[in-house]
Amino acid sequence: MAFILPELPYAKTAFGDKISAETFDFHHGKHHNAYVVKANELVAADESLQGKSLVELIKTSKGGLFNQVGQIWNHSFYWLGLSPEPTEPTGKLADLINEGFGSTDALIEKLKAEAVGHFASGWAALNLKDGKLEVTSYHDADTPVAHGATPLFILDVWEHAYYIDYRNARPNYADTLLKSCVNWDFVASNLDGSGVEKADQKG
Repeated sequence: MAFILPELPYAKTAFGDKISAETFDFHHGKHHNAYVVKANELVAADESLQGKSLVELIKTSKGGLFNQVGQIWNHSFYWLGLSPEPTEPTGKLADLINEGFGSTDALIEKLKAEAVGHFASGWAALNLKDGKLEVTSYHDADTPVAHGATPLFILDVWEHAYYIDYRNARPNYADTLLKSCVNWDFVASNLDGSGVEKADQKG
C-alpha cells in the first residue's frame, strides 16, 4: 500500500486571499504531492521499508527518505492545523497558554517571531513538553516527530507556502495565518499526544 496525498479538510477557496486557491494548487497539489511520489519510489525500491508508517520511517531513516517522509507528515499536520473559520483557545489549552505566555496574543507574537526569525526553509512549531507549551522551529524537512515531541501546531515557513500570496513578506504571511487561521480546536485536541498519529499514514 502506497502513501497517498491526503485531501484538504476544506475547500481551496475557503480562506479567500489569506491563502489563495492558487497557493493550494501549488503547495498541496504539487509540492506536497511531490514528496508523496518520491517517498513511494524510495520505499518501493527497498523491501525492508515496505509496510512501515510515516512515523516509523521518520524515526528510523535519514537522508533522502527522511526528507520525503518528514515533509509528508509536516504538510499533513500543517493543513489540519488551519481553519477558515475563526476559533479561540478554550479549556486546558487556554490555561496552558495563559500560564506560559500570559495571553493568546503573546503566544501568537512568540510564534510569529520564531517563524520570521527562522533562517531559510523550515517550520515554526508549538509543542507540549513536560506539561508546558514550547515554541520552537525545525530546519528544512526536520519534524517534531523525530525528536519525540508532542506536536500541537506547525507553521510552514518554506517560501512555497507564502510566495504566491505574500511574495517575500514572510512576516505578513505569519501574522495573517497566526492571527486568523489557526484551528485552535485541533491544537487542543493534540494535548493528549494524539497529534503524531493524525498526520500518519501506513505505506
